[in-house]
Amino acid sequence: MNESIALLSATAISIGFIHTILGPDHYLPFIVLSEAKKWTLRKTMLITFLCGVGHVLSSVVLGLIGIGVGISVNKLVKVESFRGSIAAWLFIAFGLVYLVISIRNLIRKKKHSHEHFHKGAESHAHEHNHLQEHIHIHQTDVVKTTPWILFLIFIFGPCEPLIPILMYPAAQNNISGTVFVSSLFSLVTIATMMGVVLAFKLGLSKINLKPVEKYSNIIAGAMILLSGIAIQFLGL
Repeated sequence: MNESIALLSATAISIGFIHTILGPDHYLPFIVLSEAKKWTLRKTMLITFLCGVGHVLSSVVLGLIGIGVGISVNKLVKVESFRGSIAAWLFIAFGLVYLVISIRNLIRKKKHSHEHFHKGAESHAHEHNHLQEHIHIHQTDVVKTTPWILFLIFIFGPCEPLIPILMYPAAQNNISGTVFVSSLFSLVTIATMMGVVLAFKLGLSKINLKPVEKYSNIIAGAMILLSGIAIQFLGL
């Protein structure tokens, strides 16, 4: 390994780690949805891994295609920035819809009673909640589609710092160096995502969340919405 590739490798590792840690969208959605949906640790880590692969692979492929056809760094960065804006708005839309559905479901969970009269002037109270009447429409669909929605959003999510790192070895026609550096960046990004999610999952498992459990889906929707807002308007 020559000196330039060694330097680029160190840069890829550090930027991959910092880029992921400073971007709450890389791990917060998995943490809050895992708690809200009662995902197992295995399922949580698998979904995080797949979304991470989609996230970095889309940028690597786009970068390599751009380099192959001679697109400049500035243009590739602009494309990645545009993809980032799309991902942010998708996060905002997903969080908002999820929040609204969760609030509506919570309201429907509130039980109320109706008094029924029968022959002989007898009556009894019948208690039920609206969620039972509509469970087949809302809750099941949300549970089934959530991981796929996350995966699609993460495919749109760019890795802007990766593009300049790819350009140098590619400009030197160093294919092995390009593959090595992009692989390092990808591995560090995915490993950091999974490490943060795992740490939070293990930490939250030791905390009694029963008092706020019924609000977990509302919290999840709000956190995803705020993540999207932070990406779009604060540049996180």
